[in-house]
Amino acid sequence: MNNSVFLHIVERLEGFLGKLPESMQKPILNELTPLKELFLQQRAPRFVLAGSHPIPLLDFTARIFAEEGAGEPSRETLTGLFRWQSVTVGHHGSIELLDARGADEAALALIREQLKTQHADLFFFLAAERAAKVATRKEIERLEKLLDWNSEAGPRANLIELRAGEMEGMEPTALQQAATADATAIRASLIGSYPLDATVGRALAAQLPNEARVEMVRMGGDRAARQEIAEMLVKSTSAICAAIGAQPIPLADLPVLTTLQLAMVSGIMYVSGRERSMRAATEFVGALGANVGLGMILREGTRAALKFFPGWGNVVCGMVAGAGTFAIGRAATVYFIEGATLSDARRTFLKSKKQRVPIPGAKAKELRDAKR
Repeated sequence: MNNSVFLHIVERLEGFLGKLPESMQKPILNELTPLKELFLQQRAPRFVLAGSHPIPLLDFTARIFAEEGAGEPSRETLTGLFRWQSVTVGHHGSIELLDARGADEAALALIREQLKTQHADLFFFLAAERAAKVATRKEIERLEKLLDWNSEAGPRANLIELRAGEMEGMEPTALQQAATADATAIRASLIGSYPLDATVGRALAAQLPNEARVEMVRMGGDRAARQEIAEMLVKSTSAICAAIGAQPIPLADLPVLTTLQLAMVSGIMYVSGRERSMRAATEFVGALGANVGLGMILREGTRAALKFFPGWGNVVCGMVAGAGTFAIGRAATVYFIEGATLSDARRTFLKSKKQRVPIPGAKAKELRDAKR
């Protein structure tokens, strides 16, 4: 499943929203927004490297981002100094890096233009080992400028200090001292100090905007970050399916529901490092016993029959649709992200079908009545 397929699904959903009660439209749009950011607006994360450490850029990338045994990072073309560089990491993704180390005034002007073109998501500061505790005032002033310029083009990016040598006790570095003094941009952006290794790479996904997170977790083996994104996908898709399932038109929502459920499974596969495939998602759902063919039609037919009972019947149907979607999503997460067996995934599916999924925008009284 490529982005054009997902775009088609989103367009169908947005068209379907016009048929829903006004009270439901905004809550569903709120659930749809993170899905669009994660998958439609997906892009490579962007990092700026500042400081004075002489480590080669590709060596730096390998230390931070490359998984063990994944091979050396590479870049197809050298686009010039002080410009964004696209660096391929492993087999699943790439990052954009701007090396701002050693920039003079002319180079800083070029970097400022680069930041106007592409806003950085996060800054790294890596001082030379000999100067780890005494980063020069010039370096700190340069970093302040970079952070401020980047904020002109978008939200303020976080800053991580890296240490190439031993992290000795709790003694503050010059950068940390600057953050407590008059360096306001550094103080607002600095979130921590890490060793120059994969430790920081595993912590990056949580610091990135949604549109850059998928590419980041596909590159790295951070299972917790992958699981967090999968849970967001399951939560939002389940809520949307619950709202669609609550509508009083029997069987009309079946194609929308099944397509959404398969897209959710395909998205979880993609987050895990696999390629997106609606066919593979269909096979997985079928293996769970939640076949999207005859079995699903019979179940959805039962739901549709309930819709002929006005009021509470619609709410019950919505909750059933949401619970079914949640169960499929949980099973997919267990199988593709956590590495469980298919038997474990089936058990998770059966257990998770009991989960109640609130209908976005539904009145509290309707939900209470439906649970009785």
